[in-house]
Amino acid sequence: MQPIITLIAAPGAEAELRSSVVGLGGAVDWLAPGACDLAVAEEAARAAIAARPIDIIVQPTANRRKQLLVADLESTIIENEMLEELADFLGLRAPVAEITRRAMNGEIDFVAALTERVALLRGLPAAVLDQAAARIRLTAGARTLIATLRRAGVTTALVSGGFTVFAEPIAAELGFDRVVANRLDIADGKIAGTVRQPIVTGATKRETLAGLAGELGIALEETAAVGDGANDLPMLAAAGLGVAFHAKPAVATASRWRIDHADLTALLYAQGYRDSEISA
Repeated sequence: MQPIITLIAAPGAEAELRSSVVGLGGAVDWLAPGACDLAVAEEAARAAIAARPIDIIVQPTANRRKQLLVADLESTIIENEMLEELADFLGLRAPVAEITRRAMNGEIDFVAALTERVALLRGLPAAVLDQAAARIRLTAGARTLIATLRRAGVTTALVSGGFTVFAEPIAAELGFDRVVANRLDIADGKIAGTVRQPIVTGATKRETLAGLAGELGIALEETAAVGDGANDLPMLAAAGLGVAFHAKPAVATASRWRIDHADLTALLYAQGYRDSEISA
């Protein structure tokens, strides 16, 4: 059976998408002004979009609409990396950001990098956690993605190598069903510089995906996952639709599916949702 080919334009690139499909032949099913399904060969579709800001998802037709989504938090559901926000209060954003970049690109061990960065925060007043939380910016499309999936009866989980102090409020605001994240130790009103064990790792994320699928009685082919870093790769590889979202280079290269240009609503169009089904 021929796979489904979906093209999704970056915001503002809808006209480029329309011009790309002109002359391709085959049926074009418009899901939205900036997203369509094509009945053409994959090579032709890729040649048509060339270097334009248009993403392509090629997948089997079976189980297209998933029953479970597991999402990373930082640089995925939110734009921020929260350890960098906390390090900013110490004037250490740049060196911490470099450690984060290397860890998320798979160049250094995630747990070692997390331990090193958290240790730098020792002694900071716990009040800075609220100040850092006030800086959180939701990624474009995040609210729409979760609202639409909730209305469709899909189970959603936020699984983060970051901290519950940030993940839990975001999960409550957006309506995630489950939250799994690390707990930052606090002592005498200050950040202790340590993380409570066990630490959430890439293996934890994959185990959460598989465990929730088991609870729901669904196959992994009926699940989706989205993330940007090396610690997301295990769950992206296990999911029926594992999407690297605006990911670090090594992660994008290693992932079967990637979204480089569009916002998080791309995960809806990839599953065949139409504009009329999407919650504002």
